[in-house]
Order: sequence, then C-alpha cells, then structure tokens
Amino acid sequence: MQVEYINPFIRSMTKTFDTMLGCEIKRGSLILASDFKANYDICGVIGLSGRAQGVVVVNLSRDVAMQAAATMLMMDPSEVTDLNEDVIDAVGEIANMVAGAAKAELDEFELSISLPNVVVGAPPDIRFPSEVHAIAIPFECPWGAMSIKVGFTPCSVPA
Repeated sequence: MQVEYINPFIRSMTKTFDTMLGCEIKRGSLILASDFKANYDICGVIGLSGRAQGVVVVNLSRDVAMQAAATMLMMDPSEVTDLNEDVIDAVGEIANMVAGAAKAELDEFELSISLPNVVVGAPPDIRFPSEVHAIAIPFECPWGAMSIKVGFTPCSVPA
C-alpha cells in the first residue's frame, strides 16, 4: 500500500478528535499492521470498495472510547462506566467520520464505505485481505492510546 494513501486517514483521525471531541492527538510512526502489537478494547471497522478495496479500523483503548462517548453525549465521564451501547455507538460514529473524511480526499478511487461494525474484546482479531499490506498508525491523547489501521489495494472496476 502506498504511504500517500495513508495521509487522508491520518488527517481525518486528527481532525475528528480535534474538532468533534476537542481532544488533541499526537501521531506515532507508521508500522506494518502485522507488526503492531498494541491491544485495544474496542474498534470500529469500515469496509472500502470501489476502484480500491480494503478496510479501515479505528482501535480505541477503553478509556479513550468511554471519554469520547461521554464527550459526544455531553455527559460527565463518570457516568460512562462500561463499554455499553452508548460507547459502541460512539465508536461506530467515530469510525464513520474518520472513513468518510478520508474518502472525500481519495476521489480517484470512487470509494464507497460500509456501515461501521464495532468489535469489543482485547485484542480484537480483525483480518485484512491477504493481498493487502495494512499500515498501523498509533496515536496518543490525554485520554489514552489508540490507533488506526488502514489497508486497501487499487483494483480495476469495469466501466
């Protein structure tokens, strides 16, 4: 996967957390997803299709997911005590925002994005298609650790 295709996902993750959640995040170094061993409790998964096919996975630690949900729902963080339906919905919405904003920057692929699926459990076992070499990008914020994993491959689509 070409690194320049990762930048829209990095920008959209940063913008989503900064604009929607008022939380500044700091990006770590790019890593092959197969070599990335961080275990997070919850992730939003979105499929990509069109002139490219693949997946984007937004991985959040429990603390980040619960704080993000509280912020989105304008609740006191102490009111969010578990990975409940509100947190699951918030993680799905974050994944949707990240994928949607990145999609807008990747016009040449005419991408469609799937509805988000949310997987709970550490470590979630999200697999990419065998021909896709996914990249992981770790992030840190005051709430804790998170990452995104992006993997897609251009393909020919009949006209």
